[in-house]
This record gives sequence, structure tokens and C-alpha cells, in this order.
Amino acid sequence: MIYPSGQDILAQAIDKLRISARGLDRILKVARTIADLEDAKAIELPHLAEAIQYRSWDRERP
Repeated sequence: MIYPSGQDILAQAIDKLRISARGLDRILKVARTIADLEDAKAIELPHLAEAIQYRSWDRERP
């Protein structure tokens, strides 16, 4: 489950970072892992933000 604010941040990331469907899937998997590590039942905004940050960092490397 992703809250509406999480859907908004995903939409912005897709537009600004030009994330593909595969990239979105990877972001959601990482966000789910982060949420699991925190024993959260749902993916929350901080989990998504952290996962997007990792994804954008990965894309900037040569």
C-alpha cells in the first residue's frame, strides 16, 4: 500500500528523473525493503524518498 502523498512523489520522480517502468519497479522494491527494515506495514513517504534518492544517485555515476 502506498499513501497518496507517496504517489505524488513517485509521479514527480518519473517526470523529473525520466524513470522507466523497470526503474519504478526497482524503486518500489527498494522502498519495500526499507519499510521492512523499519517493521512498517506500508511503504511511507520517507521510504519512497530514500529509494528515489538511491536511484538518482545510481544514475549519476559514470
